[in-house]
Amino acid sequence: MDIASIKKTAEQKMQKSLEALKADLSKVRTGRAHTGLLDHVLVDYYGTPTPLNQVANLTLIDARTIGVAPWEKKMAPMIEKAIRDSDLGLNPATQGDLVRVPMPALTEERRKELIKVVRHEAENARVAVRNLRRDGIHHLKELLKAKTISEDNERRAQDEIQKLTDRYIAEVDKILQQKEADLMAV
Repeated sequence: MDIASIKKTAEQKMQKSLEALKADLSKVRTGRAHTGLLDHVLVDYYGTPTPLNQVANLTLIDARTIGVAPWEKKMAPMIEKAIRDSDLGLNPATQGDLVRVPMPALTEERRKELIKVVRHEAENARVAVRNLRRDGIHHLKELLKAKTISEDNERRAQDEIQKLTDRYIAEVDKILQQKEADLMAV
């Protein structure tokens, strides 16, 4: 292993931590509707738990309502039940072939709870990034111990890994601020 591959690996893993944070935060709902909210809802499709987006079309009816149009009419009650039973706190209603999923307005108390959840997720992402920095520096020290790189190169590489870490932690903070602003917007 050389310095370039250690840095590349650290950066790729930090990027994955960032992507994971974005995915986790997209599941925390704000007052606005978006179809990604129902991504992890599973519907009983002939005895097989199937993602909702594989048995129905998801559309936005308006800013606070998601429309779910099942491809098979008889799936509507199952879809409605799956959404109601999910941990999202949503109350769908079937109108003809369409299942309407209104977004309830967030209370102040619920917003504060969600902000705690969001901050916790962001802290987990920061910890993951710092752990990747530690791993990268550990690999550099092993190269130094094996005398495959000089102390100057090792120090320079450590500085670069630190800069990477700082950049990704700043990115995590930016994502967190954006999500908090979304949660507080009425």
